[in-house]
Amino acid sequence: MEKQQERIRIKDIALKAGVSVGTVDRVLHGRAGVSESSRKKVEEILCQLNYRPNMYASALASNKRYRFACLLPTHQDGDYWTDVENGMFKAVKAFSDFHVSLDIFHYDQYELGAFFEAGKELLDSVYDGVVISPTVEKETERLVEWFRLHGIPYIFIDSNIPRLSPLSFFGQHARKSGYFAARILRLLAQDSKDIVVFRLINDGKLGSNQQLYREEGFYEYMKEHCPRLQILELNLHAKRPGQDKQLFDDFFRKHPDVTCGITFNSKAYLIGEYMLEQGRKDFHLMGYDMLSRNVACLKEGTIDFIIAQQPTMQGYNSIECLCDSLILKKEVRDCNYMPIQLISVENIDFYLDADI
Repeated sequence: MEKQQERIRIKDIALKAGVSVGTVDRVLHGRAGVSESSRKKVEEILCQLNYRPNMYASALASNKRYRFACLLPTHQDGDYWTDVENGMFKAVKAFSDFHVSLDIFHYDQYELGAFFEAGKELLDSVYDGVVISPTVEKETERLVEWFRLHGIPYIFIDSNIPRLSPLSFFGQHARKSGYFAARILRLLAQDSKDIVVFRLINDGKLGSNQQLYREEGFYEYMKEHCPRLQILELNLHAKRPGQDKQLFDDFFRKHPDVTCGITFNSKAYLIGEYMLEQGRKDFHLMGYDMLSRNVACLKEGTIDFIIAQQPTMQGYNSIECLCDSLILKKEVRDCNYMPIQLISVENIDFYLDADI
């Protein structure tokens, strides 16, 4: 079948359709300047011959430029989202032959309404596809309604809202991740009667859907398997990090016997560095993401386990997915779960710099 495909030339198609080679070329590349009758003749011959054009070559020949946009939480250099952006720009470079460009927009994940306000900036320009990290469902829905109206494909990254039907999703299954984390923490806790969940919040708002869903999975496991285990919560101020030490001091003064905890955001180092300053080696801690400060705490022994979720690969794959769908006309999977990787001091070196 492949050999037969290779023998079909544009010249042959033109001869069978009774049109010029240039007309066939314009039909194949979707260009203007072809009469409706000629287009139908060419399309009929293409159908008869089961002709499948080389989409890679066709895309190169079209010389079209593709503009993508991305909407992510505001972050500092070295944070989780830095790796996501690095992955995206690696993909832009990989697909540079197709004249791909990427604009990145940011929103304050701790402020209600900030997502939609930042998203409106995307609407001021014309983009061929967008990648967004969703926030609360109602705000996300308002934005994607506009994309649907204008036929712009959108991809969700980090957290998913399936009913909003993105072209694709890249990220972990958050509830299963939280459920898995609870199982590991239970082993760390051993005979402890209390554990603590550290939460980064601002005015009562968690920073992401992923953290919320992880917590739900975590509490589901604990309810099923450890109903008598007391779970305490310590809320840290996302925008006032200078208050963390006092909050830690007050908490552990009040709960001196608590020796096990978890955080569902990427800043486990806040607790790990505090324990290092206190000289405590008896506290067992789990967190998320291989930020450099988290890795340092892991190697110092103040973080026991990190759950990694390949942010660089998520970023790369999201842009690659847009290119595959829009440029190369490939079918793409609508849901792509990242593996739930458990990282310890024993295996951390095998994962560093190995994302993509």
